[in-house]
Amino acid sequence: MNSTLKKTILFTLLLALALLPLIQPPTYFLSFIFKVFLYVILSASWNLIGGFAGYLSFGHVAFFGIGVYVSAMLFQQLAISPFLGAIPAGLFAGLVAWIIGYPCLRLRGPYFAVVTLCFAFIADLVVKNWSFLGGSEGIHLKLVQMDIQFSRSLFYEIFLCLAGVTVYMLRKIQTSKFGLGLASIREDEEVAQTLCIPTARLKTRAFVLSAFFPGVAGGIYAYYISYVHPDIVFDINISILIVLMALFGGGRSWEGPVIGAVSLSIVNEFLSIFIRPEFARIIYGTMFMVVIIFMPDGIVPFLKRNAKPRSGVVNSRNTLAL
Repeated sequence: MNSTLKKTILFTLLLALALLPLIQPPTYFLSFIFKVFLYVILSASWNLIGGFAGYLSFGHVAFFGIGVYVSAMLFQQLAISPFLGAIPAGLFAGLVAWIIGYPCLRLRGPYFAVVTLCFAFIADLVVKNWSFLGGSEGIHLKLVQMDIQFSRSLFYEIFLCLAGVTVYMLRKIQTSKFGLGLASIREDEEVAQTLCIPTARLKTRAFVLSAFFPGVAGGIYAYYISYVHPDIVFDINISILIVLMALFGGGRSWEGPVIGAVSLSIVNEFLSIFIRPEFARIIYGTMFMVVIIFMPDGIVPFLKRNAKPRSGVVNSRNTLAL
């Protein structure tokens, strides 16, 4: 498939998604796709540090929750719309990532994963015990009354744009000097340092960028849910799901998190509706075992590897025939 055809297909798909609210589909359907866009943003941004650099963070939900609370407090205290407060929320999440990233990124492997997981728990405890942020009771946002269909369509379009920007950023970084530097860190950080690659600076930049987009998404999400509670926005299951989505699709490519987020969101929704929770967990776990055993690098690399030999076989056969 040549690049022109790929761009045409991608443009058609994006145009169809953008025009979808005009046909007024069921509100549930719009809400579901909105959630898919949210997971695309979260998994794609996580992939910058987790997939490209190889630093598995299990506390990424903390940046999402920070964005939610910053935007909610800006709205509650200063009457700044969350649509405007989302950018400061993302910047603040990036600032927090820069502060904790300086010491944490010196750790590697399971140590880094455990520290980031602890960071998510600490953020949750701080918010629950800080009355200024609503404590364990949460925050109720007094929102402008609007039609439910219009409201869902508005958030749908905003998150479609944000997901597109996040994925585009990830794609550009993968083929840039920055992305190559992160790949060298993932493969062998010691060797990268001997080649005079500024590993500490690249890791910190990737960590800050990977926190910025969840912060922005969280800032808008605060307006979407209207009731902000730590148990909702600091749910550690979200962090685990982000990691699984990115690795399921393939953490070393920009397409992987998108495919993982879309496919697992659909599977999760189907299982939660039609299958009992106990069987749903069994099916979910079995699916991941199959992927880990037979496709350890994810679906995208697996499909690419299998496509190359076939084309080689075809070419050799054609050569022999000639």
